[in-house]
Amino acid sequence: MGLWQRFLGLFSQDIAMDLGTANTLLYTRDGGIVVNEPSVVALDAQTREVLAVGAEAKRARGRTPGRIRTVRPMKDGVVADFDVASLMVVSFIRKAIGRLGLVKPSMVICVPTGITQVEKKAVIDAALSAGAVKVSLIEEPMAAAIGAGLPVTEPKGSLVADIGGGTSEVAVITLSAVTVSQSLRVAGDRMNELVLRMLRDRYRLEVGENTAERIKIAVGSALPVPDLADIEVAGKDLVAGVPRTFTIKAEDVREALAEPVQEIAGAVMRTLERTPPELAADIYSSGFCLAGGGALLRGLADLLAERTRLRVFVAEDPLTAILRGTAKAMLDRKTYRDVFIA
Repeated sequence: MGLWQRFLGLFSQDIAMDLGTANTLLYTRDGGIVVNEPSVVALDAQTREVLAVGAEAKRARGRTPGRIRTVRPMKDGVVADFDVASLMVVSFIRKAIGRLGLVKPSMVICVPTGITQVEKKAVIDAALSAGAVKVSLIEEPMAAAIGAGLPVTEPKGSLVADIGGGTSEVAVITLSAVTVSQSLRVAGDRMNELVLRMLRDRYRLEVGENTAERIKIAVGSALPVPDLADIEVAGKDLVAGVPRTFTIKAEDVREALAEPVQEIAGAVMRTLERTPPELAADIYSSGFCLAGGGALLRGLADLLAERTRLRVFVAEDPLTAILRGTAKAMLDRKTYRDVFIA
């Protein structure tokens, strides 16, 4: 490294990023969590000019005229639209540290365990094109485990299940490495899709994706929940073709979510079946951790505890656990030097 690069390094910004399918979060050394916004961009369809990014763009979904389209550039935890992803990352970096000047940021970004080399390159290239001078990657379940305070650097087995928007990641971690893992492209987005389908098939009601997500959060569950109130939902009556309000039963939402919930439980069981005996004994003693937005689904921890006969606990603030773990690894590279992937 030349003298000029060393000089610039004294003033560089370190940024940790959880570049998620549903939400993108950024952390800086000085500011902590400075961005926590939906991974959505609103574009002029003709000029490709960015009109809104994040929460503002998400609110516009389903409400825009024909010349404006909203794009989610991340799909299944990886870059699906490189150009729009780069524009989104630039916008969020500017929100985090201001306009990029002479000094460029160094970034640590978390990625799914099942990511391919091509997908890794797309993530790195998106960050570099957004102005980053150096990019390191860390696997999402590793970041989640660090964020949850699990002893990932010790010779002890830890099990974590990270349920995000595009992927569910289940991994056994020991000595700073993922030993056994399952990456499932079934998570929050799939749940939203099934709620939409249920509303169309059972209620003959059409709503937007934002409304489906709101229903999932309000009354969704993995197990029956006593006294969980039904929810009033406004949408388009597919029979009459006019706007109408329907009362949606919480039980119907739970049934709609049963398929992805069972797939996630199956991924946990397959991971445990492949876990070496000594590490399995550690997990039996300590239980396992749930992280990501899906960890907040009512009854999911209880269902997994019932299936595995293990103690299941939810990470503190599971929505930010991955970012907090990414930031911790970034700030203490000496302790966590082995968790970064090539």
